[in-house]
Amino acid sequence: MNAPVLTLDGPSGAGKGTVSRTVASLLGWHYLDSGSIYRALAIAVLQAGVALDDVAAVTDVAHGMSLAFDCDSELSVWLNGVDITLQLGTETTGKAASIVAAYPDVRAVLLQKQKKFRQQPGLVADGRDMGSVVFPDAQYKVYLTANAETRALRRYKQLIEKGIDANLLQITQEVEERDRRDRERATAPLTVPDGAIYIDSSNMTIQDVIDRVTALVR
Repeated sequence: MNAPVLTLDGPSGAGKGTVSRTVASLLGWHYLDSGSIYRALAIAVLQAGVALDDVAAVTDVAHGMSLAFDCDSELSVWLNGVDITLQLGTETTGKAASIVAAYPDVRAVLLQKQKKFRQQPGLVADGRDMGSVVFPDAQYKVYLTANAETRALRRYKQLIEKGIDANLLQITQEVEERDRRDRERATAPLTVPDGAIYIDSSNMTIQDVIDRVTALVR
């Protein structure tokens, strides 16, 4: 029997990462951050000096990469045995990830890698097509969102807290552009999965969302 799966889908900055990692810890389940998989691929591609528009070369990099998550406290992501956590959140990585994530051949390779994370006692999967494409048979599905202004402000505060110079207007424009690309891409566009619980976190605390999602499973 397949292990149970809880999927959390939605746009960037909606709080999926914090919510899904906390819920996975509370349930004692495994954790999959699909966004980190695409960001890790972007880092691997940039490190290899491969052009982002060279689909065949990007696909080859995807085939060869290995990924592991460690979320005992804060999330750590390891690419081919090297901790790349600090590189994941940069705007350069985010832009590159959004580009390579649009290629069907790349998504096909990473789809199989993601499915292997489904193990007992269960899996919490965080992404943008977890409930619609990767785990359409998931027992529990959540679509977590917030308006673009709220998500941009959250991102802005994160960068400022890390001592990184940031421009709120630019971040808002980037959030809206990324949303548009994700909605309009031909393969696995950002959508509300069938049967998903819709949660708008614009006026909710993270703890409120965590409580609601945990209650869904329990």
